[in-house]
Amino acid sequence: MILIAYDGSADARAAIEQGARLAHGDSARVLTVWTPFVDMLARSGAGLGLVPGTIDYEQIDRAAEESARKRADEGVSLARRLGLDATPCTVAQRTTTSEAILDQAAELDAQAILIGSRGRAGLKSLLLGSVSHGVVQHADRPVIVVPSPDVARERAERRRHRGVR
Repeated sequence: MILIAYDGSADARAAIEQGARLAHGDSARVLTVWTPFVDMLARSGAGLGLVPGTIDYEQIDRAAEESARKRADEGVSLARRLGLDATPCTVAQRTTTSEAILDQAAELDAQAILIGSRGRAGLKSLLLGSVSHGVVQHADRPVIVVPSPDVARERAERRRHRGVR
């Protein structure tokens, strides 16, 4: 069984497409990670001025989890159309998204993790961090990082401009 991290991006769709090419007919879990509202506030510091009782955190979390379920179902639909025996999976992020993905892969004993690259490079990647980078750096199983077709073309074009085929 393979685990495919899916956030609805073009890179995540490309990861599902690559997974279907590599593991056609095999089982796959399509994972979408969501962040509980309180955790998001704690990480950002944005909740420091909020008055207790003014926001229904549970309602916000239910909506975030439902949105994640819909995204995972969308990924499963694509995976099944491409020949994978896919099921959806969602998990709440408690530390980082990359840790949530790695924890889920361990829990499921996934043979491999497929994840989109998101196309970040250079300073942007350094400042924003990278889920795929975190997964690759801390994985205990094979990881395949897949760029979207647009990102792949852009990267190939940059290599051609440097004289590399």
